[in-house]
Amino acid sequence: MAKDVKPTRKELMQIEDRIDLSERGHGTLEKKRDGLIMEFMDILDRAQDVRSDLQDDYERAQRRINMARAMEGDVAVRGAAAALEDHPEITTEAKNIMGVVVPQIESSRVSKSLDQRGYGVLGTSARIDEAAEAYEDLLESIILAAEVETAMKKMLEEIETTKRRVNALEFKLLPELYENQAYIEQKLEEQEREEIFRLKKIKEKKEQEEREERAEHERAAAPGDD
Repeated sequence: MAKDVKPTRKELMQIEDRIDLSERGHGTLEKKRDGLIMEFMDILDRAQDVRSDLQDDYERAQRRINMARAMEGDVAVRGAAAALEDHPEITTEAKNIMGVVVPQIESSRVSKSLDQRGYGVLGTSARIDEAAEAYEDLLESIILAAEVETAMKKMLEEIETTKRRVNALEFKLLPELYENQAYIEQKLEEQEREEIFRLKKIKEKKEQEEREERAEHERAAAPGDD
């Protein structure tokens, strides 16, 4: 690439400006990358807790639904499930984490009281109530897990994008700019040495001509031989 660069002082100044801008951009991106990684590690820790809670809630819900089916029968369990009229609502909002927009999921009407579940209290047992409560808790865990997992995915994507930009500056653009800078400085030094040598030769030639001119004048001014 250096061979295509014009070895002029104007070009050198422009490259030095680009180096300064690229170095500052590289530093900023490195800080962003490190900050994103720290934020991701926090989300990862939270995700591990959420996954653990989700697994526990799932196992508890399975135990309770199996117990309700065994005690009340599938017909009673399905009937209680079908009686629900007030379904949960899910809404999402945007949350900004170091320039990364991640979803923040809000849920309502997930956990319900006995009279909000739609089935008759007298026509069901505590086993069905326990199963319904367990699945409400499981749904809350699923919603939270979806929020955290989506945030992790978006953070990872931004980290990878930022890392590619850092690497492009560090291993491609900046080395090329440094190479061009060194090439121009070398050429300018060579031109300067050539100019100094040329001026020196001109000076020596001029001094030689002056000496010869003085000698000619001296010979012309000297008295002739008798």
